[in-house]
Amino acid sequence: MMKQTIPIPQKLLLTVEEAAEYSHIGEHRIRELLEAKDCDFVLKKGAFSLIKRVRFENYILEREVI
Repeated sequence: MMKQTIPIPQKLLLTVEEAAEYSHIGEHRIRELLEAKDCDFVLKKGAFSLIKRVRFENYILEREVI
């Protein structure tokens, strides 16, 4: 059975790599953002971090500088 690929804009959660590809922000910078105390777009799964896509999009749209 083939695994179906879901387009990034349709995903609920993104990996750091997917978020970097989607936003054109480097993986290193995204990981820094995820460590901030006020980060509301991270979902921790053990040591693994996933990004809540809609909140991440809103975060980006509200800022002039990242």
